[in-house]
Amino acid sequence: METCRQALQAGVTAIQLRDKTASTRQLIEMAEILAALCEKHGALFIVNDRVDVALASHSRGVHLGQDDMPAVAARKLLGHEAVIGISVRSVDEAVAAWKNGADYIAANMVFATDTKTDLEKPLGLDAIGRLKKATPLPLIAIGGINKTNANIVRKAGADGIAVVSAIMAATQVDKTVHDLLSGTSSQGRTILDQLSR
Repeated sequence: METCRQALQAGVTAIQLRDKTASTRQLIEMAEILAALCEKHGALFIVNDRVDVALASHSRGVHLGQDDMPAVAARKLLGHEAVIGISVRSVDEAVAAWKNGADYIAANMVFATDTKTDLEKPLGLDAIGRLKKATPLPLIAIGGINKTNANIVRKAGADGIAVVSAIMAATQVDKTVHDLLSGTSSQGRTILDQLSR
């Protein structure tokens, strides 16, 4: 929670709660705290996978994988104001996400990372451009992104980036966030404004 607080103070525009091992009760408790923290800082808060936790904690939305609840069903439960993101790895998945009402798509695992161990291989930078051209939705790049490669990911076509270890393992959270946002400080806020409509 302290790392998230520092990251938000440094300019992070969204936080996603992703915990594959916590109980439902633990997730709801964490989600309620993070939702309040994000609201205080004007940031978007979403829950990974768990529509029930998003509902129970009054989060702004949910991020879904290909094997999670379909976006159409999630929309019925969460309503039109909710932000729904979908992880994609192909143009077909990107188009399906758009047609099914996603608010953004996420290029799932651009580079190899220990955070995602269930996928065969990284997409690479070329996939970002293909996925970006497939829909009019904002595209967030996920997987192995850090301060050394964040700018090339953006140049490849990503509208935004999502990181885990780059911030959660940082010894200087504020400096790391500033490095990640370097040269694109207004971009995250623009995407957040788009998603909030």
